[in-house]
Amino acid sequence: MMKIVVIGTAALLLAAPSIASAQAPSSPATPERLNAVDRNTLVDMRIDLTKAALQLTPDQEKLWPPVESAIRARAEDRRARVAKISETVGRRADQNAVETMRNRDPIAFLQRRSEALAQRSADLDKLAEAWQPLYKTLNPEQRQRMGALAVLVLHDMSDVVERRRAQAEDED
Repeated sequence: MMKIVVIGTAALLLAAPSIASAQAPSSPATPERLNAVDRNTLVDMRIDLTKAALQLTPDQEKLWPPVESAIRARAEDRRARVAKISETVGRRADQNAVETMRNRDPIAFLQRRSEALAQRSADLDKLAEAWQPLYKTLNPEQRQRMGALAVLVLHDMSDVVERRRAQAEDED
C-alpha cells in the first residue's frame, strides 16, 4: 500500500509543474489554462493523496474535515488571485510596451502585491490552524510521511518558480 502511495505522490508531483504552469496568466508561451473542473480535480487528487499517505485512523478521520476545508479555501483564493492578475494583464493587452511602461503605477502595483501576500499569509495561517489538532495525533510514521510530502511539494514549487523566472528572462 505504501509503495502505491509513494508512486502516486511522485506521479502527481511530477505532473504538477506542468499543471501549475498552465494556471499561470496566459502569455504566448503558455496559452493553455485549466478550467474549473480540472482545477477542482487537481485539488481533489492532492487531498486524496495526502489523506492516503497519512493513513488516518478513525479517530484522526474526525479531525480531517477542517484540514480539507482549509486546503480547498486556499486553492480557491489562489484561483481568484490568478484571475485578478489575468484581468489586469488583459486590460493592458492592447497597449504596446512603451504605453504599458508609461501608464504603469508602481504604488498601485505595490498595493496589489501587498493584498495578495496578505491573503496568502491569512490562508497559510488558517491551514496551519486546521492542521494543528490533527498533527498532534499523528504517530511518528505518519509525521514522517507528512514531512516527506511537504518536502516534495516545496521542491516542486521551487521548480515551478525557477521555470517561470527562466520563461520571463526568455521573454525579455
